[in-house]
Amino acid sequence: MPRTYTSLTLEDAKQMLSAAEAKAASFGIPYCVAVVDAGGHLVAFLRQDGALIGSVDLAIDKAVTARIFDKTTSYLATLAQSGKPLFGIQETNAGKVVIFGGGVPVVWHGTIVGAVGASAGTVEQDIAVAEAAIAALGHQAQSSDDSNRKTNTLKGDKYESSTHTRI
Repeated sequence: MPRTYTSLTLEDAKQMLSAAEAKAASFGIPYCVAVVDAGGHLVAFLRQDGALIGSVDLAIDKAVTARIFDKTTSYLATLAQSGKPLFGIQETNAGKVVIFGGGVPVVWHGTIVGAVGASAGTVEQDIAVAEAAIAALGHQAQSSDDSNRKTNTLKGDKYESSTHTRI
Protein backbone atom coordinates (compact mmCIF):
# COMPACT_ATOMS: atom_id res chain seq x y z
CA MET A 1 0.00 0.00 0.00
CA PRO A 2 1.44 3.38 -0.93
CA ARG A 3 2.22 5.75 1.92
CA THR A 4 2.02 9.50 1.79
CA TYR A 5 4.23 12.08 3.41
CA THR A 6 4.38 15.85 3.51
CA SER A 7 7.42 17.60 2.11
CA LEU A 8 8.69 21.01 1.12
CA THR A 9 7.94 21.95 -2.48
CA LEU A 10 9.98 23.92 -4.97
CA GLU A 11 7.72 26.92 -4.38
CA ASP A 12 8.39 26.63 -0.63
CA ALA A 13 12.12 26.46 -1.29
CA LYS A 14 12.08 29.52 -3.57
CA GLN A 15 10.28 31.51 -0.89
CA MET A 16 12.80 30.32 1.72
CA LEU A 17 15.80 31.20 -0.45
CA SER A 18 14.45 34.68 -1.10
CA ALA A 19 14.15 35.35 2.64
CA ALA A 20 17.57 33.84 3.30
CA GLU A 21 19.10 36.01 0.59
CA ALA A 22 17.62 39.14 2.17
CA LYS A 23 18.96 38.17 5.61
CA ALA A 24 22.41 37.45 4.15
CA ALA A 25 22.39 40.86 2.45
CA SER A 26 21.72 42.48 5.83
CA PHE A 27 25.01 40.97 7.02
CA GLY A 28 26.83 42.07 3.88
CA ILE A 29 28.13 38.54 3.35
CA PRO A 30 27.60 36.49 0.17
CA TYR A 31 25.95 33.22 1.25
CA CYS A 32 25.26 29.70 0.12
CA VAL A 33 21.87 28.32 1.20
CA ALA A 34 20.40 24.87 0.55
CA VAL A 35 16.87 23.53 1.04
CA VAL A 36 16.21 19.79 1.21
CA ASP A 37 12.91 17.93 1.22
CA ALA A 38 11.55 15.43 3.74
CA GLY A 39 13.79 12.74 2.27
CA GLY A 40 16.91 14.89 2.67
CA HIS A 41 17.26 15.49 -1.07
CA LEU A 42 18.21 18.89 -2.49
CA VAL A 43 15.21 20.90 -3.71
CA ALA A 44 16.87 24.27 -4.31
CA PHE A 45 20.20 25.98 -3.79
CA LEU A 46 21.42 29.59 -3.76
CA ARG A 47 25.01 30.74 -4.17
CA GLN A 48 25.30 34.50 -4.07
CA ASP A 49 27.99 36.16 -6.18
CA GLY A 50 31.29 36.00 -4.33
CA ALA A 51 30.24 33.28 -1.88
CA LEU A 52 33.07 31.00 -0.79
CA ILE A 53 33.38 27.82 -2.84
CA GLY A 54 33.80 25.82 0.37
CA SER A 55 30.40 27.02 1.54
CA VAL A 56 28.62 25.19 -1.28
CA ASP A 57 29.08 21.71 0.21
CA LEU A 58 28.77 23.00 3.77
CA ALA A 59 25.34 24.52 3.16
CA ILE A 60 24.06 21.36 1.47
CA ASP A 61 25.57 19.08 4.10
CA LYS A 62 24.16 21.20 6.96
CA ALA A 63 20.67 20.89 5.49
CA VAL A 64 21.03 17.13 4.96
CA THR A 65 22.49 16.64 8.46
CA ALA A 66 19.60 18.55 10.04
CA ARG A 67 17.14 16.34 8.15
CA ILE A 68 18.72 12.92 8.60
CA PHE A 69 19.17 13.44 12.35
CA ASP A 70 16.08 15.66 12.84
CA LYS A 71 18.08 18.11 14.94
CA THR A 72 19.64 21.48 14.40
CA THR A 73 23.31 21.14 13.59
CA SER A 74 24.12 23.46 16.48
CA TYR A 75 22.42 21.08 18.93
CA LEU A 76 24.10 18.10 17.28
CA ALA A 77 27.43 19.87 17.88
CA THR A 78 26.83 19.83 21.62
CA LEU A 79 26.15 16.09 21.49
CA ALA A 80 29.26 15.41 19.38
CA GLN A 81 31.86 16.84 21.76
CA SER A 82 34.47 14.60 23.35
CA GLY A 83 32.89 12.55 26.12
CA LYS A 84 29.35 13.16 24.85
CA PRO A 85 27.01 10.48 23.47
CA LEU A 86 27.51 11.27 19.76
CA PHE A 87 31.25 11.89 19.77
CA GLY A 88 32.61 11.05 16.32
CA ILE A 89 29.27 11.28 14.50
CA GLN A 90 30.81 13.65 11.95
CA GLU A 91 32.76 10.67 10.59
CA THR A 92 29.56 8.85 9.60
CA ASN A 93 27.66 9.19 6.34
CA ALA A 94 30.85 9.41 4.29
CA GLY A 95 32.11 12.26 6.48
CA LYS A 96 29.35 14.61 5.32
CA VAL A 97 27.79 15.18 8.76
CA VAL A 98 28.26 18.81 9.83
CA ILE A 99 28.43 19.49 13.57
CA PHE A 100 28.29 23.26 13.77
CA GLY A 101 25.36 25.64 13.45
CA GLY A 102 23.52 26.61 10.31
CA GLY A 103 21.39 23.52 9.59
CA VAL A 104 17.80 23.61 10.82
CA PRO A 105 14.90 21.17 10.29
CA VAL A 106 11.59 22.59 9.03
CA VAL A 107 8.67 21.32 11.11
CA TRP A 108 5.04 21.64 10.05
CA HIS A 109 2.24 20.37 12.29
CA GLY A 110 4.73 18.30 14.25
CA THR A 111 6.23 16.64 11.18
CA ILE A 112 9.65 17.37 9.72
CA VAL A 113 9.05 18.32 6.09
CA GLY A 114 12.62 19.25 5.14
CA ALA A 115 15.55 21.35 6.30
CA VAL A 116 17.65 24.36 5.39
CA GLY A 117 21.40 24.86 5.59
CA ALA A 118 23.31 28.15 5.41
CA SER A 119 27.04 28.77 5.21
CA ALA A 120 29.36 31.78 4.89
CA GLY A 121 29.34 33.82 8.09
CA THR A 122 29.78 33.09 11.77
CA VAL A 123 27.82 30.21 13.26
CA GLU A 124 25.37 32.73 14.72
CA GLN A 125 24.90 34.42 11.34
CA ASP A 126 24.44 31.07 9.60
CA ILE A 127 21.73 30.14 12.10
CA ALA A 128 20.03 33.52 11.60
CA VAL A 129 20.00 33.07 7.81
CA ALA A 130 18.55 29.56 8.14
CA GLU A 131 15.91 30.72 10.61
CA ALA A 132 14.95 33.61 8.30
CA ALA A 133 14.36 31.08 5.54
CA ILE A 134 12.02 29.06 7.75
CA ALA A 135 10.21 32.18 8.96
CA ALA A 136 9.31 32.95 5.34
CA LEU A 137 6.90 30.01 5.50
CA GLY A 138 5.30 31.34 8.65
CA HIS A 139 7.20 28.89 10.86
CA GLN A 140 9.44 29.26 13.85
CA ALA A 141 12.67 27.28 13.84
CA GLN A 142 12.54 23.96 15.66
CA SER A 143 14.03 24.10 19.12
CA SER A 144 17.59 22.81 19.18
CA ASP A 145 16.78 20.63 22.19
CA ASP A 146 14.46 17.78 21.23
CA SER A 147 13.07 17.56 24.75
CA ASN A 148 11.76 21.11 24.34
CA ARG A 149 10.69 20.93 20.69
CA LYS A 150 8.47 23.87 19.78
CA THR A 151 5.30 23.52 17.82
CA ASN A 152 5.69 25.62 14.73
CA THR A 153 3.07 28.19 13.91
CA LEU A 154 1.33 29.21 10.75
CA LYS A 155 0.30 32.72 9.72
CA GLY A 156 -3.36 32.04 9.07
CA ASP A 157 -3.78 29.45 6.35
CA LYS A 158 -0.96 30.84 4.24
CA TYR A 159 1.23 27.74 4.18
CA GLU A 160 0.13 24.86 2.03
CA SER A 161 2.28 21.81 1.54
CA SER A 162 1.87 19.13 -1.05
CA THR A 163 1.50 15.47 -0.23
CA HIS A 164 3.62 13.05 -2.21
CA THR A 165 3.07 9.35 -2.71
CA ARG A 166 6.02 7.10 -2.01
CA ILE A 167 6.00 3.63 -3.54
